[in-house]
Order: sequence, then C-alpha cells, then structure tokens
Amino acid sequence: MIPAIVPFRIKKKSIEILNQRLLPHTVDWVSCKSMKDVFVSIREMHVRGAPAIGIVAAYGYVFGALKLMKKNFSPKLDEVTALKEYLDSARPTAVNLMWATTRMEQIFTKLLAEKADMGAIKETLFLEAAAIHREDEESCSRMSHAGADYIASKWPGKKLRILTHCNTGALATGGIGTALGVIRILHQRGLVEVIYADETRPYLQGARLTAYELKVEKIPMYLIADSMAGFLMKQGKVDLVITGADRITKRGDVANKIGTFPLSVLAKEHGIPFYVAAPESTFDREMEHGDSIPIEERPAYEVLEIQGKKVAPDVPVLNYSFDVTPAENIEAIFHDGSDKVFRSAKL
Repeated sequence: MIPAIVPFRIKKKSIEILNQRLLPHTVDWVSCKSMKDVFVSIREMHVRGAPAIGIVAAYGYVFGALKLMKKNFSPKLDEVTALKEYLDSARPTAVNLMWATTRMEQIFTKLLAEKADMGAIKETLFLEAAAIHREDEESCSRMSHAGADYIASKWPGKKLRILTHCNTGALATGGIGTALGVIRILHQRGLVEVIYADETRPYLQGARLTAYELKVEKIPMYLIADSMAGFLMKQGKVDLVITGADRITKRGDVANKIGTFPLSVLAKEHGIPFYVAAPESTFDREMEHGDSIPIEERPAYEVLEIQGKKVAPDVPVLNYSFDVTPAENIEAIFHDGSDKVFRSAKL
C-alpha cells in the first residue's frame, strides 16, 4: 500500500520536496536541482524523518556526482569523499543519511574504477537511489506488519490506546511509515481505540504532521501536549507507546526525537511496554553504546518562534534535537531484518 501522502516527488532533472515546515496549512513543493539544494532542504527540515532523509540524500548524491564528473572526468579520491561528507553534515544524528551516502559512494567509486562513461554513471547512480527508495517502501510494509502481528498477539482482540511521539508516517519515509505504519496496520485490523499524538515541541511534528496523517486516514486520535503523557499513563489510559528511531546502537540504545527518553521513563514507571519501529538501515552496528551517538543541536529560533511568530523573549536557548533511550527501557524493536521480525533489546 502506497499512501496518498508523499514527502517528495522524483522528476527527470529535479527532486520536488514537500516543505514540511509549512504543513498542514500550506502545501509548498521545493524544487531541488543540485546537491546543495538537497543539503539545504535536509538541514532546514523541509524533509525530515530518518528514512526519507536517506532517500533524498541518495538522489542528491546523483546531482553531486554528475557535477563533479562534468568538472573533472577523473576526480581525485578526496573530491569523491567530499561529496559524502558534505551531505552527511546536514543532519549528523540520523544514521540513515550516512548509510545511504555510503552506499552511493561505493557505487560511484566502483564506476570510476571501471572508467564508465557519463551516461552509465548517471543511469547506475539513479537506479541505485531508486532502489534505496523502493527498498524503504517494502521495508516499511514488512516492519509494520511484523509490529502489528506482535502487538496483536499481546492483546488478542483488544482495541488499543497507543501513544506516539514525533512523526513516523508516510511523511517521514518512502512508504507507510515506521511506528505510524504499525499503527496503520493495527487500525486496518480494527484494533485501535485511540491514538494519543504528542505535539512534539519545538517543531511540532506531532501536531502538524502526525495529526494531519491520522486525520486524513480517519484514525481516531487525540492531540496532546507533550507534558500530558505521564498523567494519561497514571490514569490507565495508555496501553503501549511506540516511536521511531534515528539511530540504534549495537546494544539497542535508541536515538530519537527529543522527548522520547522521558516517555520511556514514564512508561517504565507505569509498567507500560515501550516499542520502537525502524528499518535495518537505522542500526549502527559499529556503535556499541548510546552515549557515543552525536546529538544534533539546532538553532535557537526553533524554540523562540512558532511558524515565524515570536513566542518567547530573546534569551539563550538549548535546543537538542534528539535524546537517547537506553535499551533496558525498550520492550522490543520492530524491524525488517531477514533474521527476525523483531528483537527484544532485553535479550
């Protein structure tokens, strides 16, 4: 199933990116015709969500490689490396970005070694980016069904009250979503009573994007202030929490949108299972512990303003974009690996 909501459109000579900073009230497509355009759209969060960032970066890499080839048909190794490093610097926490650019760099390097012509390089790189795109769509479907199967087995026949954070749906991926994909499948099976969507300050991805997706698909929901989650849990109104992830370490620590960690602590305190859904490309097998994950710090205006309107005085701002949830707070991680459909971080 391909959702009607898409975060980008691939054209012959450009990528059109849906400017998610303006949703849900304004639909604006940003035309990217160069690697720099793609870099800016990733950095400025026109496109966001780890899988979607990786896909867009792959297409952006094609622009960068072709420009480099036009400048120098036999580029030096450091020039090739610079393409990846440039794109990676746009958002340093989400590992899908680095995963996608690494994959593109490997193909480009191989083509250069084989002395492929410009036409072959353009076609092969574009096909690789398209493969990353297609694989994410398939990945979303697999992990969403796997997560729904697992959750349904824990609460047979029960209509569930689910709390989620940030946006993990079609707007964040190349398919139906990660955590929101699981929710979509549960809803299709008649197993959703209500979704509580955290507003997700400071950029309000929950309020602007998740609420929008749920409304479009007529999934019953309440939008809540981030600070309300603990009280809902205390009242016994939440059965489970499920979020996405931007990076998962070898031991199962999860970096995700700021506010995820305190949700996991609250869930643990109230005996509520906490789940994560993310593709295999989100796993950083080289990183052992969450303390090693680089945490992006973003501009002050994101906290001081809402949609360009000042809501606070000019004061110093600390704006970490992500936090890290330790493995011991996570009941299970749903993913699309061939070995198993989910893995418990406690095992």
